[in-house]
Amino acid sequence: MISLNISLPQLQLFFLVFLRVGAILMSIPIFDSKGIPLLFKLALAFAIGIVLLPLLRLDAVPMAGDLVSLGISVAGEIFLGLTIGFSVKLIFAGIQLAGQLAGFQMGLALANVMDPATSEQVPLLAQFNNLIGLLVFLSINAHYWFIKALTESYRLVPPLNVKFGNSLMEQLIQMAGNMFVIALQVGAPVIAAMLLTSVAFGLVARTVPQMNVFIVAMPLKIGVGLLFIGFGLPYFSTFLKSIFGDLGQNLILMLKAMS
Repeated sequence: MISLNISLPQLQLFFLVFLRVGAILMSIPIFDSKGIPLLFKLALAFAIGIVLLPLLRLDAVPMAGDLVSLGISVAGEIFLGLTIGFSVKLIFAGIQLAGQLAGFQMGLALANVMDPATSEQVPLLAQFNNLIGLLVFLSINAHYWFIKALTESYRLVPPLNVKFGNSLMEQLIQMAGNMFVIALQVGAPVIAAMLLTSVAFGLVARTVPQMNVFIVAMPLKIGVGLLFIGFGLPYFSTFLKSIFGDLGQNLILMLKAMS
């Protein structure tokens, strides 16, 4: 007959590890999709917690004396995991914003598709950029940074030691601002091409008033936009590789800000 001898401090430690792992899995790209059942995510977080607990060799944390202290420690673990996932989702939000801006300039603002991750209507080019970003993200094994960040988080921020300070807020604000920088850098070629195309059609409308510019401009702007998107795909993938290559360093800096 098998008997398990688990003390209450060890059980509390596993519970905190499970919460941190589960929060990361719920918030990182791909696993945040509504198409993945919640029970599968919880079971995967439970399995990862069982594997990590003996490997991390964490010291047993003191038992929480009341529900308030336990609730604060639970909130800290969940916040840490969600922050790691949120930092990566900001990058993908910038990539989607670039597609949305380019689509608006091309006249595809009303062309929406269903996003399987969020079950919401998103612009066509925004979903295209998001899929390209996910493919590049997986092709360069950038998802391994989550495993490294998960293990490093227990070395830098042990359970019950999550801190919220000004350095963390500055890091989050900087990453949120970087989202708009990424959007402009990714969408700049198409946006600039659409600006020049609009200026050209304005000159044509002034010199040849007999031409119905609105009928001619719509398909031509879409064609020019798609042409520049095709030309920019190699540079787009190279740019994404450089962004995802710095992801690990950004995650470590964020963990240090919470230690």
